[in-house]
Amino acid sequence: MMAIYNEIEFESEICQHLESAGWLYSPTDAGYDAERALFPEDVIGWLADTQPDELAKIVKAGSPQEAQQTELLLNRLVKVLDTPLSNGGGSLAVLRNGFQSAPARFQMSEPKPENTKNPATVDRHDQVRLRVMRQVHFSTADRRSIDLVFFVNGIPVATAELKTDFTQSVADAMEQYRKDRLPKDKGTGRVQPLLGFGNRALVHFAVSNDQVWMTTRLQGDDTFFLPFNMGHDGAAGNPPNPNGSATIYLWERVLEREAWLNILHRFVLVDGDRIVFPRFHQWEVVTQLVAAAASEGPGHRYLIQHSAGSGKTNSISWTAHRLARLQVDDAPVFDSVIVVTDRNVLDSQLQAAIRQLDKGTGFVGAIDADAARRAGGSKSGLLAKMLTDGKRIIVVTIQTFPFAMAEIRANSGLKGKRFAVIADEAHSSQSGQVAAKLKAVLTAEELKAVEDGGQIDIETHLAAEASERAASENISYFAFTATPKGKTLDLFGRKPDPDDPDSKPQAFHVYSMQQAIEEEFILDVLHGYHSYRSVFTIAGKVEGAAQATEVDQSEATKQVMRWVRINPQTIAQKAAVIVEHFHENVAHVLEGNAKAMVVSDSRKAAVRYKFEIDRYLATRAAKDPRYAYRTLVAFSGSVTDPEYGPDDFTEANLNPGVGDLAATFNGDAYKVMIVANKFQTGFDQQLLCAMYVDRQLSGVTAVQTLSRLNRTHRRPSGLRKTKNDVFVLDFVNEPEEIRAAFEPYYKTAFLETSTDPNLVYDIATKLDQAAIFTDAEVDQVAELWVTGKGNNALSAAMAPAAKRFGERYRSATLDDDTAARDELDMFRKDVGTFVRVYDFMSQIVDYGDAHLEKRVIFLRMLERLIKNTERTVPIVATTLGALRTS
Repeated sequence: MMAIYNEIEFESEICQHLESAGWLYSPTDAGYDAERALFPEDVIGWLADTQPDELAKIVKAGSPQEAQQTELLLNRLVKVLDTPLSNGGGSLAVLRNGFQSAPARFQMSEPKPENTKNPATVDRHDQVRLRVMRQVHFSTADRRSIDLVFFVNGIPVATAELKTDFTQSVADAMEQYRKDRLPKDKGTGRVQPLLGFGNRALVHFAVSNDQVWMTTRLQGDDTFFLPFNMGHDGAAGNPPNPNGSATIYLWERVLEREAWLNILHRFVLVDGDRIVFPRFHQWEVVTQLVAAAASEGPGHRYLIQHSAGSGKTNSISWTAHRLARLQVDDAPVFDSVIVVTDRNVLDSQLQAAIRQLDKGTGFVGAIDADAARRAGGSKSGLLAKMLTDGKRIIVVTIQTFPFAMAEIRANSGLKGKRFAVIADEAHSSQSGQVAAKLKAVLTAEELKAVEDGGQIDIETHLAAEASERAASENISYFAFTATPKGKTLDLFGRKPDPDDPDSKPQAFHVYSMQQAIEEEFILDVLHGYHSYRSVFTIAGKVEGAAQATEVDQSEATKQVMRWVRINPQTIAQKAAVIVEHFHENVAHVLEGNAKAMVVSDSRKAAVRYKFEIDRYLATRAAKDPRYAYRTLVAFSGSVTDPEYGPDDFTEANLNPGVGDLAATFNGDAYKVMIVANKFQTGFDQQLLCAMYVDRQLSGVTAVQTLSRLNRTHRRPSGLRKTKNDVFVLDFVNEPEEIRAAFEPYYKTAFLETSTDPNLVYDIATKLDQAAIFTDAEVDQVAELWVTGKGNNALSAAMAPAAKRFGERYRSATLDDDTAARDELDMFRKDVGTFVRVYDFMSQIVDYGDAHLEKRVIFLRMLERLIKNTERTVPIVATTLGALRTS
């Protein structure tokens, strides 16, 4: 009863605020049509208010047939809504494009106009009916109800299930959607139209006092939720709110009238068989950038620090569209928006997004060789024409960008025009001599890398542009990057206190690496980082312990993995270590599809690694065909190395028959790529699981290089790549230097540096003392896992320990027992430490201990169930799919 009472209060708080902010409020679902999943009063009321002449063509007010004609009109609307999204149906298409019922044509919503030149459009927008309704009986089979439903002109566009953190968690709301909110009723098979994919509600929110999660497709246990949280102190979650719920932003900011209509009309996208609803940080950054550009005008700089996994492609597409349409006092703020990228996917995605968001044609133009050929001229000529003609959005490559800037300054026809430059995180090879203005903003380390075939990124071009000239009053820069360099921060960051000389420039908006990791959009590459020096120390301790206890030395050596038994000094010896580590730890990952990268310190070293790894593989494969792995090598230009051959070496002659290296590596034939200043940045290969580093790395370069491993991946079987599948073996760098490099982007960056192989036993013993689980439960879970009994059996077996922890934590919280709560927090931390240390040590030492292995299986699951929550979360398919034993 208490849970129901608390949810009622929570509902009331949200609805009262929305009513005060201009929403219509229905405290019950009186008037809701469950069979049609519409609120007919608002549908007909909107049409009567805004399009009376069109409505009169269908419904003859006051006539005996009025009720029947109204029913026919509603049925026609339902038919269009129920049409598949791929055929132009669904609520999003109807809200944006309206619908036809011969002989009438109706608009069903109106976004806020960009200008006030058309009073009729402004008036129609002002009359849009937003309604929030409580306890909506959605089911066509029984009396089940959803807490809140949000309507636009009678069409439901969103639902919400609420849970108060005093009794239940946001995980319970998600589970309710998975188990009890289905597009078809489980018992009767009847369609429940409110919950159909995209036909009515576009998004479903699971809401607690602390967190918000969302999904756009309800499909039972396979329903996948994304976080819709603000982030807090560079991490996941939400900042505490001393005056109420931490999730107050949902109803005060997101559901604010203009913001909500803007999301529906200018953000939500249909992408094939999925609906793209913006994550909170995407909506926030676009909204804040547009507001800043409107108030500040052209001539300003904005740095957006968004990690990999943030969805930068969509964020850039939305920003470009909004800036291209932005008007102040009925005049455009920018004449053209220039998007700088080397990613074809951004160009195509931008085009696709604009087609949905904007009814204008020819809105986007791309400057490339194909476009120039079609126009019958050069790229520079096409660029000049697009700029002069005022093409709204122009997509250019990083190579073309300097020419665009030169054209803007030199072309007299562009005088007085205003431009927005949006720079994607792009990289390009630099051939020939580095331009003087670029050299001025490169560090000595970066310059050396470029001269050895490395890449120059868009940040460097922007920095050169900004350094060479004072701020341009007619050009605003919007730079998106995951790892801004110091120079970029200095030139494009903003000081929180401009009057304080010690105030350091900061990014305009941040979605941190730590938040992306905690929200599981990318993987924590530091989890699998190993310094070879530490590895060799551990191996020495194992063998030293054997000597001290007079254990057979040959038996002790067997405990140490094969790849650790030599201390490599030469490339040939390192090649042997790399091959053996890959074979023992990596090759089987992702159902045998895992790949590796070898990072060498020069082009000559890359050539030598290619020869030595291939030579070692050939030797091993002659006796064991499982070693028949193939390699690629990537570097620029040519290399002379008489020790390995009389002729120059190039990518072409070392990779015979291979054209596009990235595309070839994406196939099944090649498992290892050796690189020298190529593919270390901007390379997105989801199957990449291991990296072998033989190059000095520091700062941004270290972060960008190791982050090649952080992409998530899901196999067709449902198996997911997790942080336990990521391996870094570093021959050169000190762990502390790598940790320090990550710290600006990941506040709690942690590297495992333990060198005592007995630490896992010590932690296991400590965990046993907490009495959260029993030996019998551990044995049962391990047996179920090994025999593949599935989710239901595992869920039941894990439930007692998870419940025990949750009840004790809840009791400690209610009793304000700080000591007991601290003890449980330490238990949770120790579980994570045990799993992390085992993952680290077990690659080096073969423990051969069944008792320990059972605990690994059990504790790896328990870690997921008790982390970052005061309650245990339900075991679901996605949770178990993320677990893997070493």
